[in-house]
Amino acid sequence: MQTEKKDIMNRLKRAEGQLRGIQKMIEQDQECIDIVTQLTAVRSSINRTMGLVIANKMTDIMKHPAADTKIQEKNIQQAIDLIVKK
Repeated sequence: MQTEKKDIMNRLKRAEGQLRGIQKMIEQDQECIDIVTQLTAVRSSINRTMGLVIANKMTDIMKHPAADTKIQEKNIQQAIDLIVKK
């Protein structure tokens, strides 16, 4: 999980840098199309990161199932709800 956590943190830091760049673009009155292109890239990056977070949760649920089947079902349903909500 440590490798996955590092990957997720790197992705978030990259998105943070992209957002700072977009702020500068806005301050410099750059073209709307260029700003929207960058915003689309950030959104895509965040969506992929959310997918990784959910996939890691699903993997964890399967590797370490709850002793109580009701709790296991609840955990799986919560992960599914995150996918559907996404």
